[in-house]
Amino acid sequence: MIFNSAEFLIFYPIVLLGYFLFPKKCKWPWLLAVSYFFYMIWNPPLIFLILFTTAVSYVSAILIERSTNRAKRIFWLTATLVTSLGVLFFFKYFNFLAGSVTSVLNLMDGGDRELVLNLILPVGISFYTFQTLSYVIDVYRGHTKAETHFGWYALFVSFFPQLVAGPIERPDNLLPQLKADHKLEASNAWIGLQKMAVGFFKKIVVADLIAAYVNAVYNNAEEATGWGIVIASVLFSVQIYCDFSGYTDIAIGCARIMGIRLMQNFDRPYQARSIKEFWARWHISLSTWFRDYLYIPLGGNRCSKARHYFNLFVVFLVSGLWHGANWTFVLWGTLHGVYQIVGALTKKWRMRLYTALHINTESRGFAIGQRIGTFILVCFSWILFRANSIADVGILLTKLFSPWGSLAVTLESLGFTLVTTLVTVLSIVLLSMIDRIGADAAIAETGTRSRQYTAGIIALVVCVAWCLLLSVGGASAFIYFQF
Repeated sequence: MIFNSAEFLIFYPIVLLGYFLFPKKCKWPWLLAVSYFFYMIWNPPLIFLILFTTAVSYVSAILIERSTNRAKRIFWLTATLVTSLGVLFFFKYFNFLAGSVTSVLNLMDGGDRELVLNLILPVGISFYTFQTLSYVIDVYRGHTKAETHFGWYALFVSFFPQLVAGPIERPDNLLPQLKADHKLEASNAWIGLQKMAVGFFKKIVVADLIAAYVNAVYNNAEEATGWGIVIASVLFSVQIYCDFSGYTDIAIGCARIMGIRLMQNFDRPYQARSIKEFWARWHISLSTWFRDYLYIPLGGNRCSKARHYFNLFVVFLVSGLWHGANWTFVLWGTLHGVYQIVGALTKKWRMRLYTALHINTESRGFAIGQRIGTFILVCFSWILFRANSIADVGILLTKLFSPWGSLAVTLESLGFTLVTTLVTVLSIVLLSMIDRIGADAAIAETGTRSRQYTAGIIALVVCVAWCLLLSVGGASAFIYFQF
């Protein structure tokens, strides 16, 4: 089941009705049942994977907490890591690794080997696996207590708003809220509905609108032009932001109506003045997960410079792999690692250069220049992320650094008319306005009249667009469902 579907319009009100009418002791069974139902709509047998991961992490955390022997604690932690990551690897990466190895072997001896299993990638497996791992690691570190009630813990793992695409929640934030006896409150309902409206606007009105133009270029790399690649890459940067942050907004809104506050996952990432800042604003729950459970354990920046740069590179390489079993994602993660290392290596040199040239680094113009430069670097990296294959990456980069051809001809070939261009531009401008006036996170708490009017307009636009999409079967799944 996806948020932007007719089924969800029926499902969610029923969930709310049961949640607020049932007594407290019945709320966790109800939420757990509807969460499992929500997930089983895609493929019922895959629910057993969630149950397996949940059971392994639940038992391991209890055994870790009860044991005073360090060796045993390490054993149970290692067993959880191996088991959970093993399941993730098998379903997500086995065919990728097997295909890569057999391709190399075939290239070396001219053979025709093929080793591919007919596997279905479970929706959201990367998200709920990382959520269970953070729980077990936190118990091992003594940062949180092991949950002895299996039902509450199973709900923490499978809570339906954030189950398939995050945010990746920490136990200290989500578990206590799930256990609380929430009542329907007007303020929570209003803020939640605002968040949902913004999320649906991002997904339905913006992301799905421009997806066709992006696909026209990236799904036909051989026919792409330099102008087409530039336009499609800029539009994809908007599409993936609206698609993913739109899902997060809807998830946060759904939970907020129930009185549960999920963590913020995006903070206007394209306002970043550096790649480092971009990652502090983009997919915050994942970037902080890698910081706390990979980067810092590797040594972080409290080590030699060479080791620090190695740690950065490893984190972004793993981040690329986390996003997908394809060499394009590996290259994307690697490029962001290189961005970070080059930024760190040249920081002092750049500051001396600005001083020598008498450049005011506190000026508005300098900040704008940094934002533009960062956006260009991010858009370039999106080429690797969006390309369908390594071969397509080569074709797209070759054409990007070749003569670009006619802009007018490219726009016409992509299907841009005066009307569609205006609609696209206006949608992006409205998106920018929504972010700027603070329809996001804490600023929405104030609920000023101007924001209320804006929320009403957004809701109206979403309703019209949604009806049009559903009437032609145009509601599409969220991009990050595949991760």
